[in-house]
Amino acid sequence: MSEDLPALNESHLRQPDLDALRPSFSVHKPRILILYGSIREVSYSRLLAHESRRLLERLGCEVKVFDPKGLPLPDDAPVGHPKVQELRELSEWSEGQVWVSPERHGAMTGVMKSQIDWIPLAVGSVRPTQGKTLAVMIGQLRSLGRWMRMITIPNQSSVAKAFQEFDAEGRMKLSSFYDRVVDVCEELVKFTLLTRDASSYLTDRYSERKEDAEKLEQRVNLKSI
Repeated sequence: MSEDLPALNESHLRQPDLDALRPSFSVHKPRILILYGSIREVSYSRLLAHESRRLLERLGCEVKVFDPKGLPLPDDAPVGHPKVQELRELSEWSEGQVWVSPERHGAMTGVMKSQIDWIPLAVGSVRPTQGKTLAVMIGQLRSLGRWMRMITIPNQSSVAKAFQEFDAEGRMKLSSFYDRVVDVCEELVKFTLLTRDASSYLTDRYSERKEDAEKLEQRVNLKSI
C-alpha cells in the first residue's frame, strides 16, 4: 500500500500517458536552428556551423543559421531591435538547435552568451526554447541548454586545433573529429523526430499546473468581490 503524501495536490498529479508519448509523427522536415559564437572574418565556429548545416540538410532537415553580427549586447537595445527579433523568431520556428562556440578562457565566447541571453525563457504564454532538442559543440553549453529547458542530446563534439581541420575552401577535412560531428548531427535528428510531437506533453509539469490553477482561482475570487 502506498503511503499518503499530504503536501501533494492530487488533483494536479498526472500518471504517465503512453498514448501522449507516442503521437502520430509529423511529416515535415525537422526545423533546426544553428547558432555560432564568433564574428571574426575567419571564424572556424562559423565554418563548423555551416558544415553541420550541410550534414543536417543531407539528413533531411530544414536548417537556418543565425549570423550574430550586428546583434546588440543584452540590455543595450530594446527587444524590438531587428536582430533580436530575427533571433527570437528563428528560435520559436525551430524544433531543434545546434550551438557552436569557440572556447575562450575556458568558456564560451561573449558573442555566444549574448545570443542565448536574448532568447527568454518565456514570452507571455510562449516558451521559445522549452522542449526543443539541442546539440552542443562545447561542454559548457550543456548546462545552459538545461537552464533553457531544452532536451540536450547525450552526444557532443568539439574540434581541437580547429585551424588544422579545415581546408582552404572552408570545408572540414575527413578525420575522427569530422566523424564525431556526423555522430552529433545524426543523434540530433533522431531525438528531434522522437520528441517534437510530444514536446508539450514532455514539458507539462506538476508545479506549473498547480501554479496556473492557483492564479486562475485568484482571478475568479477577485471577480466575485
